[in-house]
Amino acid sequence: MFDRSSLKKIKLIVFDLDGTILDNQGNISKRTVSLIGKLQSKGVLFTFASGRMHSALTEYAKILKINIPVISLDGCCISNPLTNEIISESFIPTRYINKALKYADLFLLNIALCQAEAIYLTESNSPMKKIMNKLGARFEEIDDYNKIKDKTLEIVFASDYKDNVKFVRDKLSFPYTLGLNISYYRSRRQEGIYYLEVRKRGANKGTALKILLKNISIKQNQVAVIGDWFNDISLFETNALKVTLENGIHELKALADIIIPKTNNQEGVAEFLEMLLKVK
Repeated sequence: MFDRSSLKKIKLIVFDLDGTILDNQGNISKRTVSLIGKLQSKGVLFTFASGRMHSALTEYAKILKINIPVISLDGCCISNPLTNEIISESFIPTRYINKALKYADLFLLNIALCQAEAIYLTESNSPMKKIMNKLGARFEEIDDYNKIKDKTLEIVFASDYKDNVKFVRDKLSFPYTLGLNISYYRSRRQEGIYYLEVRKRGANKGTALKILLKNISIKQNQVAVIGDWFNDISLFETNALKVTLENGIHELKALADIIIPKTNNQEGVAEFLEMLLKVK
């Protein structure tokens, strides 16, 4: 059972963006910004843990005056939004990228390679600009993927050929490949489009949070994490205080210490911040 006294020791709050601190129009409410400012004046730190790329987080970090590293690409990258100093990056081994490019060609799948600052694609893969779910990302067209393979954090496949995407998923999964994390899902925005996201094994938000905490000398039980979606589950498997909103998935609600009975469109995050401010 949640003990409100545990709020007193919170030194860091880690937000997911989409579906959590952002409303469905991509905005942070004025009330939320104000409450964050008040808590910062009392010494509480804030950061993000998002599936978005680093370059898509910097403007939000400026709004909230975040000056510690943020977690991007679901834990593949940890970097400071002010200085762009890299704390940690989980690069995919080149042999797996070669295999992914081969499968994309054989099975007529669109493919893009993601780094911290941009998504790279060739002319033949230009449809990815419209169908990828990477909000706020910068796309850069290149002639050849060979130039950037050694610094790739994430591979993304997309296609309306569902069976082909699933076949490649299976070929890149255990027992064929031991060093990768594979996520397969249907688009929530593009009807009939299926995605495959490939990262280095062990790269997730929870692992990245542990690395970040060592960097800034904060303990897990001094942290509150707030999320709503499947990619937040690893955060909820740490020893942090776990908070989700009414729109959070069932799997997070089952792990949560606090469930705020309001959605991201109803300033659910602000409700938690009010709760925290009362004890600070």
